[in-house]
Amino acid sequence: MSRPPPLPATPVPLDPAAPFGPTEFQALLNVSRETLAAFETYAELLSRWQKAINLVGPKTLDQVWRRHFYDSAQLLPLAPAGAKVWIDLGSGAGFPGLVLALLGAAEVHLVESDGRKTVFLEETARILKLPVAVHRGRIESLAGLPAPDVITARALAPLAKLLDYGAHLARPETVGLFLKGQDFEKELTEAGKSRTLALDRLASQSDPAGVILRIKRFGHA
Repeated sequence: MSRPPPLPATPVPLDPAAPFGPTEFQALLNVSRETLAAFETYAELLSRWQKAINLVGPKTLDQVWRRHFYDSAQLLPLAPAGAKVWIDLGSGAGFPGLVLALLGAAEVHLVESDGRKTVFLEETARILKLPVAVHRGRIESLAGLPAPDVITARALAPLAKLLDYGAHLARPETVGLFLKGQDFEKELTEAGKSRTLALDRLASQSDPAGVILRIKRFGHA
């Protein structure tokens, strides 16, 4: 699959009440027809597998292009220039890791402990011809993962736990990109009790109540 053009440096905020489907996704992100077709296949696989295993909230399936695809895609331009190795923690249905791979992230490693979800990730990657690596196991016990340039996570764990996971995997230059909901302030307060936080708070472009926390270091104070 050919690589799509880069995403815009500043993602465009969405009106949550406005329609958002394949046409809007393609227009906003300027992806090729080939890439859009891959996302349409991804959406079909997600809907089919959802009948057997709980991959996403059932009420979000009809909003997959905004709630899952664009929500994940907005992370790509927030990574450091030249970022190559991405590790996605608790990948689940592939958000954000598989989406980032579809959009051109160079080397993506998906970490998931649920066996059925890892099968979904492997099968989806095979069908979409994505050279991602799927790792089954608990994050804290996995060995042999490469040192990442970027660590991502979405709806996995509170920030303090994500920082612990990151410290286990990261090198000094590693950046974290974590999608968080409206309770992120509580997570910041709790995480700040045991470490000095170095991060940026960036508004989510897909969820008016959400933020993206860009972590600049993972070490404890």
